[in-house]
Amino acid sequence: MKKLLLLSLAIIAISCTDSEKAKFDAFGSKFKIDLVNCDGTVTHAWISTGKVSNSKSSDGYYFNDEKTGTLIEVSGTVIITKL
Repeated sequence: MKKLLLLSLAIIAISCTDSEKAKFDAFGSKFKIDLVNCDGTVTHAWISTGKVSNSKSSDGYYFNDEKTGTLIEVSGTVIITKL
């Protein structure tokens, strides 16, 4: 039984793309979120207390702001960087 479980986990780990592995590794991490204007300037910047999420039915992102402790929802040109 243990061999089957280990084999299954190994297959899953091998089949994951780098981006899927990075998403899994992102849980519990802080992120810097930059909202960027059309001219490339950063209009707003936040640090999240954890993972940044998005909804499949929306083009935006949401996260908990470290500084204020409030939920922030943002859409537009956004750069998200893991700290």
